[in-house]
Amino acid sequence: MSAGAGQAGRPNQRLRTRKDLLDATARLVERGLKPTLEDVAAEALVSRATAYRYFPSVEALMLEAAVHVAVPAPETLFADFQSREPLPRLLRVDEVLHETVLANEAPLRLMLAHSLEHSAAGGAASEPPARQNRRSDLIAAALEPAAAGFPAEGLAMLGQAVAMLVGVEGLVVAKDVLRLDDAAARRVKRWAIAALVEAARRQPPRGDETAA
Repeated sequence: MSAGAGQAGRPNQRLRTRKDLLDATARLVERGLKPTLEDVAAEALVSRATAYRYFPSVEALMLEAAVHVAVPAPETLFADFQSREPLPRLLRVDEVLHETVLANEAPLRLMLAHSLEHSAAGGAASEPPARQNRRSDLIAAALEPAAAGFPAEGLAMLGQAVAMLVGVEGLVVAKDVLRLDDAAARRVKRWAIAALVEAARRQPPRGDETAA
């Protein structure tokens, strides 16, 4: 394996380790336990020191684990979904994440604040990630059935653009910046996602064509 591949693999491994800790917490809670970080580390088959590198306290871990279990896995979200068209599937992702954010707004805002503090403090790429990326897998699953109908660059751009709209960040902009009520926020996001799908069907302009 090349050095570059190793560098790319380490962030992915850190995300997997973080997810393993969240999954382990969920399993322990489902058994009716109130786990410590040591309990979670043992369940996730990692050292106690590793668990503490990813979560500074069991309270922080429990806070995120509650949100983690509320977001469905891609295979669950689309298990009975009939349409293979990208727009209704992306709207389904937005709907589920929107409802999850509303139901967990306070802890999600705290997690966002922690992530911003981590970035402001100059968190290095070698450090464990300050947050989990749950939305990208859902978006990828939404787009997978129709992937052949998009230029490769357009498909990648679509996934990234939709990721910027959905989740707690979109709620913060809608509520705190734009002062939109919930119905208006949902309407604006639906409009934006539909516009992005149409734009992505065409090859997006390259940087040298848009530079001004």
